[in-house]
Amino acid sequence: MSVWIAVTVTGVGCYLLKLAGLVAPQRVLDDPRVRRFTELVPVALLASLVAVQTFTTAGDLRLDGARVAGVTAAGIAFLLRAPFLVALVTAAVVAAGLRLL
Repeated sequence: MSVWIAVTVTGVGCYLLKLAGLVAPQRVLDDPRVRRFTELVPVALLASLVAVQTFTTAGDLRLDGARVAGVTAAGIAFLLRAPFLVALVTAAVVAAGLRLL
């Protein structure tokens, strides 16, 4: 039962956050600090998600060499300006290849 309470509270919180963005006055949205914040937050959240998924397994800190190598290969592909799909396939091939070894 507590899981459903958490899901409901999270859903309501997300809705209220979205509503706050829609009803915020234009002068608040035009503030350079707010603009900078909204540009950087998605990058930080994505980076933290990648870090958690790369370095943890079942809630424990675990360095899986194949997974880390795959993420590194994708990062290098992005640095070389490869499209997202190419970086994704590169990461999968590197991780799968290392797991086969």
